[in-house]
Amino acid sequence: MNAPHSAKVAGIDSTVPSPAHTVASAAPGTCPAAPQSATYTADTAETADTANVTDRPGTPCAPGALLQDRLAGWVSDLTTLHELTERLVRTDSLADGLQELLRAGAVLVGARRGLVTLEPADGLGPDTTVGLGLARADLGHIETVPRDALPHGRILDGLPVGEGGLAEPDLFAEKLLDPRHREVAARLGYAASYALPLSAESSASTGAAGSTGDNERAERTARLGAAVWFYDEPAEPDARQRHLAGLYTRYAAPHLARLLEVERTRASMATLAEELLPSRLPRVPGVQLAARHRTGPRGGGDWYDALPLPDAALGLAVGSVTGAGPSAVAAMGRLRASLRAYAVMEGEDPVAVLSDLELLLRLTEPARSATALFGYCEPALRRITLAGAGHSPPLLIGQRRTEYAETSVSAPLGMLACWEAPSVEVQAEPGETVLLYTDGLLHRTGGPADRAFARLHAAAAGVPRAARQDPDAVAEHVLRTVLPDGRAEADSEEDVVLLAVRFD
Repeated sequence: MNAPHSAKVAGIDSTVPSPAHTVASAAPGTCPAAPQSATYTADTAETADTANVTDRPGTPCAPGALLQDRLAGWVSDLTTLHELTERLVRTDSLADGLQELLRAGAVLVGARRGLVTLEPADGLGPDTTVGLGLARADLGHIETVPRDALPHGRILDGLPVGEGGLAEPDLFAEKLLDPRHREVAARLGYAASYALPLSAESSASTGAAGSTGDNERAERTARLGAAVWFYDEPAEPDARQRHLAGLYTRYAAPHLARLLEVERTRASMATLAEELLPSRLPRVPGVQLAARHRTGPRGGGDWYDALPLPDAALGLAVGSVTGAGPSAVAAMGRLRASLRAYAVMEGEDPVAVLSDLELLLRLTEPARSATALFGYCEPALRRITLAGAGHSPPLLIGQRRTEYAETSVSAPLGMLACWEAPSVEVQAEPGETVLLYTDGLLHRTGGPADRAFARLHAAAAGVPRAARQDPDAVAEHVLRTVLPDGRAEADSEEDVVLLAVRFD
């Protein structure tokens, strides 16, 4: 009679090795030890053993109890993997994703510290190293070890690695261990390591059906980097820990690859936006200039400009194009270039400059609108003639006053059949600063408009007296005060632009 087959359970991979608690043989008619499961803690990577006190080794075992125990182990492992991958997919930045990978891997392999080195095979970056339980100085010490002496370094150099990863169970027992590696391991207090590669399927085409061989399949596997975990004592993960860690990294790699592409897109959009803005501000007698620009993750359409004009004058502009992404950045570049041309031709009349810009926008970008503020600055007279289209009023910051300049109410460009609004003159005193800004500064506060304006006014009024002599210090103080707790640098859909003009 043939032996009965084990029942198939949905979601269970029959190739998964037996759980650790069933590997040890049990005496006939007795139950093995109760299953152990890894419990994940969100704040710290640690394992906690849980045992069923009713099932003890040596107690009589009912028929099928061994199979039930094995199934319970598989379910426990699948539940752990599910929880860890769920936490990973909720990360929305590359830095958070790498940290979550390290924490989850430490849980699965029973380690306390580790690092992941991101080094995409396409060479496009970003190349970075993130540590878990390792300070920046510790990472620096590890980087002094020759690359081929480190397990993750050998992986990055293309050393073939099986599904089991690269384990070094006792570093100090290895006679061929690199002396520098031995020194660093002793300094940092780790005695063993376990490393795994991070690879994801590339987006290259697979070619004709049936013509793809093993080499081509290997080429389509794009290396992202490598992760390594460190043990304080000689140790190595067992077969099941290796299997679970391998499964997790295979699940994690595609998500990290997507986060990598998002990070690259953000960097590209920020670079493109910066390249479309002035590389440096002009030096004009009688005024000092400073600017701040923060780009959103998708790339926005906020801009600023300052260009010398005839008769020792200066053209000042800030503005914003609706939308986000590459198209908005491109539209911003076109609009800014056009405004520069109009400013050179008729800059002494800001209303005419914005009227021409509105006509161009309506003809070439009919689906967009834009806000803009253009000022014709005469440094010798400490005077700025302003025209605004749906834009927030500038702010005057001096020793005796901090107030918004009164500007006429007007619609954004592209909203009306024919835009027109009167200009206003802003007369500054010696030592005063005129602050131009885009609405993103107000929107990024997350509060109502009136509160945002009040916060901006309070931040400007609170600029230290010594800092008011430097427009760069004024802009920095206002930005950090209006957007505290890192919100000036944090990702936001809103761009932020500040242009500070201080009169001597």
